[in-house]
Amino acid sequence: MSKSSGAISVGLLAYGAIGDEHNRAIAATPGLHLVAVADTNLERLAAAQLLAPDVTTFADSTAMLDSGLLELVVISTPPNSHYQWAKESLARGINVILEKPMALTVQECDELMELAAAKNLLLVVYQNRRFDADFVTMKKLIDDGSIGEVFSYESFVGGYSKPCSYWHSMVEVSGGAIFDWGSHFIDQILAIIPGKVDSVTGINQKRLWTHVTNADHADVSITFAGGARATFTNSDLAAARKPKFYVLGTTGAIIGNWDPAAGSAPADLPAILTIHRADGTSEVITNTAPTPYSFHQSVVAYLQNNIPMNVTTAQSRDVVAIMQAAEESAQSNGRSITPSLLR
Repeated sequence: MSKSSGAISVGLLAYGAIGDEHNRAIAATPGLHLVAVADTNLERLAAAQLLAPDVTTFADSTAMLDSGLLELVVISTPPNSHYQWAKESLARGINVILEKPMALTVQECDELMELAAAKNLLLVVYQNRRFDADFVTMKKLIDDGSIGEVFSYESFVGGYSKPCSYWHSMVEVSGGAIFDWGSHFIDQILAIIPGKVDSVTGINQKRLWTHVTNADHADVSITFAGGARATFTNSDLAAARKPKFYVLGTTGAIIGNWDPAAGSAPADLPAILTIHRADGTSEVITNTAPTPYSFHQSVVAYLQNNIPMNVTTAQSRDVVAIMQAAEESAQSNGRSITPSLLR
């Protein structure tokens, strides 16, 4: 919980594009106050100060954690260091927002959750794609019963392009192609289909792009206890893109097509949603803009008033469990794996 009734003192641990997003969100969210930023890159620290001129900067993240300035830290480092920095922060009595994925193994997630619970601290993952306009709109349609019970859910991201050489294209840092975008899309799947997961399969294919270690094409399939099935594909070898969403329900369907206005970066714009009804009619649905910075607002509500958050640590932990099971399955060419889940 917050140490005082005033604004919660926040530090940003690592400052890239997502750090800039958090900087803007903190400035726009009553109850949050950015007091410190840590990054080894001095240009990034200067960029942070353009938005928050009074912020204290650190070239050493440990020094920021030891400064006594923070009640809450946002950790935006590469995934293979999430566990380390979250553990260091929690050990110092600092509440934690982690970028996704929560960590690269279920064991690491469970250890962090136990530490946070023992110290009565917040540990939560910024599942930002849960708040995308297309997903928010589609989820409301499904929750309202517009297509009946969902029994088949397909999601896709990618195209045909040479991957960049940054950290998220490297298995040892990102966790692999399944972890990279799966942290978003599998979280969305679990938010749509509430049932118990029976099994997971995964396939990683390395066919062309040898300058990076992530798979060129990755598939995850999730089978639920009631028979519903969901798939996620991340591909850099898709000369013909599939829709972002292809969702079948017992009384209709929803297709989310990539917006052609986005050009070669389709994930930069919301999908164009079309609902198809059982009588053969269809309708393009206007995306509903989500409430700006609602995740950050929910953090304040939790820390100051103990109001439960919609995004929970257990959910993000189970996303890691499914991705880990998919990677294990891929090592044996698609053998079915039962993930270790809390839900």
